[in-house]
Amino acid sequence: MKFKKVIATGASLVALGLALTACGSNSSKSGLADKQVLNWSYASELPSMDLSTATDTISFDQLNSTMEGIYRIGKNSKVEPGLATKTEVSKDGLTYTFTLRKNDKWSNGDPVTAQDFVYSWRRTVDPKTGSQYAYLFDGIANANDIIAGKKAVDTLGIKAEGKYKLVVTLEKKLPYFKLLMGFPVFFPQNQNVVEKYGKKYGTAAKYLVYNGPFKMEGWSGSNLSWKLVKNKNYWDKKDVKLSQINFSVNKSTTTSYNLYQSKKLDYTPLSTEQAKQLKGKDGYRVLKEARTNYLEFNETNKVFANKKIRQALSYAVNRQVLADKVLGAGTLPSLGIVSRDLAFNKGKDFAVAAKTTAGVTYNKAKAQKLLKEGLAEVGQSKLSFTLLGDDTDVSKQVTESLQSQIQQALPDVDVSVSNVPFKTRLQRSEDGDFDVVVSAWGADFADPISFLDLFTSDNSYNNGKWKNAEYDKLITASKTTDAGNVDKRWDDMVKASKILSEDQGVAPLYQLNVAYMLNPSVKGVIQNTAGVTWSFKDAYIANK
Repeated sequence: MKFKKVIATGASLVALGLALTACGSNSSKSGLADKQVLNWSYASELPSMDLSTATDTISFDQLNSTMEGIYRIGKNSKVEPGLATKTEVSKDGLTYTFTLRKNDKWSNGDPVTAQDFVYSWRRTVDPKTGSQYAYLFDGIANANDIIAGKKAVDTLGIKAEGKYKLVVTLEKKLPYFKLLMGFPVFFPQNQNVVEKYGKKYGTAAKYLVYNGPFKMEGWSGSNLSWKLVKNKNYWDKKDVKLSQINFSVNKSTTTSYNLYQSKKLDYTPLSTEQAKQLKGKDGYRVLKEARTNYLEFNETNKVFANKKIRQALSYAVNRQVLADKVLGAGTLPSLGIVSRDLAFNKGKDFAVAAKTTAGVTYNKAKAQKLLKEGLAEVGQSKLSFTLLGDDTDVSKQVTESLQSQIQQALPDVDVSVSNVPFKTRLQRSEDGDFDVVVSAWGADFADPISFLDLFTSDNSYNNGKWKNAEYDKLITASKTTDAGNVDKRWDDMVKASKILSEDQGVAPLYQLNVAYMLNPSVKGVIQNTAGVTWSFKDAYIANK
């Protein structure tokens, strides 16, 4: 996700979790604090609550807490019960029949039915919606033809048989299908509500209804604070311990750490220096993420369409310095676009299998040689460009480090830095309004294709417009002719990843690990490396 996941999303997408412990002396016999209120802070704004068009980890965190689909994704990406009480799979693995709960309602009292899934999926793949996540429906019958405008949306391989039976038809086996069903893009939507609010749908708390553990209040679409309150219509409300979660946006880690020290907050991310000082202390933890931050080049510009110039900029970056000196806390230099420890075949990590010396290596001499050749090819003697990033403390440190490294290694390059709000950076990336941008992606599920799919020629997330026919061919094979053969599919993806690195379609930088302090009284918050980062359904405040 563009976190993102993506991943949306990179350093700007680091969530800051905070908990307010109970006041008073009367403790519950259950071990719960009297006051079940969690205070949580994000480093960036909440861009959208429209699950058909959301693209970032903050939005998906919120959607995951206020909505629910066929399954929920639990700890360590384990598939857990959601709205489906029964799942039947045909012998050929191409037809899934889900029996849905009859006791779940939307927050306005409407029943949640199979038709809500049909409507939601059709809305997302409809080209008129413009969903950047529509590509995830690849493999569901007719999805690609619908997205391409070749077939009507009602031909999508999903249908309701009565109010509580949902049938999904696939064109090919999808090894990660159940994981997808726990991702917010595949959640239901209330058609009457979407049509009632039109373009306003998902832009503020009052323009939504919810069927998950919580419902949202107080979000105007642009304000920096809101809250989630327990949803009394949720089918499993008896197991939801928190009564309320208060959210606020704090872009400065210094501010949040000061609040943590004064016991006003129970969670704070740590700077590199703070992490060094606090490592080993009670409450110190490290969030490991299936997330890669990378440089994306706008190849509609002839300068960045030049392979040698892209390679020169990449060779000018010392990723070890970024990981150790700027980010710390165990952050790793990228081996390629796919993060480490995401997927394995015969005991071998995909990131290791796909590693190349090109694309992720620091080599000043080579950078200078390639730049000279590349500039000659485009008829320039010097290069000036703007590096776009987010306006959080960590992102500013990253862009400033990149600016310094590139200019020191390449005297003929002048780099300006523009740090803008996260929501603005996402929109400018999507609009192609950038020279070079620090982008980020978090895996939506534990499979390399979650990263590799982004850079096919027609993927909506391919903001830099890099194109490579052989890459496209390999990714297509991994999803079609070789989809049922584990080894062949693996080889296709390894080869594709190497092509992306060697052609410098993007320049992978680092895999973010985030050090933070968490008050031990906060329990049950689920953190996953792939997909939705934080899940609050099972969270609670323990009695001290």
